[in-house]
Amino acid sequence: MLEYVTDADDPRLSDYTRLRDVELRKSLEAERGLFLAEGEKVIRRAIGTGYPIRSVLTTRRWLTSLADVLGEATVYVVDDEIMSGIAGFQVHRGALASMERLPLPAVDTLLRSGEVLENHSHVEVPRQRPRRILVLEDLVDHSNIGAIFRSAAALGVDAIILSPRCADPLYRRAVKVSMGAVFSIPYARMDDWFEGLKQLREAGFQTLALTPDQTATPIDTVKMSDRVALLLGSEGDGLSSRWLEEADETVCIPMSADAMAAGVDSLNVVAAAAIACHGLMRSSDVAGEQS
Repeated sequence: MLEYVTDADDPRLSDYTRLRDVELRKSLEAERGLFLAEGEKVIRRAIGTGYPIRSVLTTRRWLTSLADVLGEATVYVVDDEIMSGIAGFQVHRGALASMERLPLPAVDTLLRSGEVLENHSHVEVPRQRPRRILVLEDLVDHSNIGAIFRSAAALGVDAIILSPRCADPLYRRAVKVSMGAVFSIPYARMDDWFEGLKQLREAGFQTLALTPDQTATPIDTVKMSDRVALLLGSEGDGLSSRWLEEADETVCIPMSADAMAAGVDSLNVVAAAAIACHGLMRSSDVAGEQS
C-alpha cells in the first residue's frame, strides 16, 4: 500500500525519527520492538530471514526495485529532500524499512546440539551441532559488532553469544556494516555475565580467551577440542580479568617483532576477530574428524 507523504513531521513516519540520535533510537526501538534495515540488499535479507515489515520509507525512483518483496506492506513515499531531512543523512541505498524484532533464543537453547530450533521466521529447521562460536564481552561500538558478525558469518562460525552489555546487533549501523550478516548467524544474549563461562563449559565448550599478550599460545598452534568458544573483549580494555582467568587457555595472534619494537603491539578488535575466526575455523575439520 503506497502512501505519499509531503511533511517530514508527519506522525506516520515516527519509526524513522532522528536516526543519528543513538540514545533516542535505542529507547524508541526497544519500546516499539523494531529495528531499521537500510538499503535494498539489507531489506531483502531481513525479509528473507523472516522479520516482518512494519513499513518502508523510500523515494519514487526506488519503488520498482523493491516491489517484488514488499507485498502488502505500507510504503511511505517521499521526495529526496524529505528523505534526507528525516534521516539526517543521504540515503544512498534508496530505502529504509522498519522491521519487527523477534524474540532471541536463550543461550542454552542456542548451544543445545542435535535438536530442532525455530529460526527467526518461527519455522522449525534442523540444526547442525554448534561447534565453533564467538563470545563477545562488552563490545559497545555498533560498527564493530556489525563487522565482527560479517566476518564470523563469512568464515562459517556457528553462533555468537553476547555479554549483557554488548551493543545491539540490530541497531541500524550494525546491520548496515554487517551487510545483513546479523540475520544469517544465530546469536543470543547472556542473562548473567558472572556465570556466563560456566554455562559454556556445562555445554561442553572449551573456552579460549584472545589476548594481545604474546606469551599466550598462538591461536594457530593451540590444540582445540570438538566444541570451542573463542572469547573477544571490549574495544579499549580487552577481556576482563575474570574471563581471562576463567578461560581454559589464553591465545594470541602472533605479531611481528619489528612492529612491536616500533610500538605496534596489537590489532583493533575487528581485525583481530577476523584473523581469530580464520584460525578457529581452520581447525574445525580436523577436530570434527577426531571427535
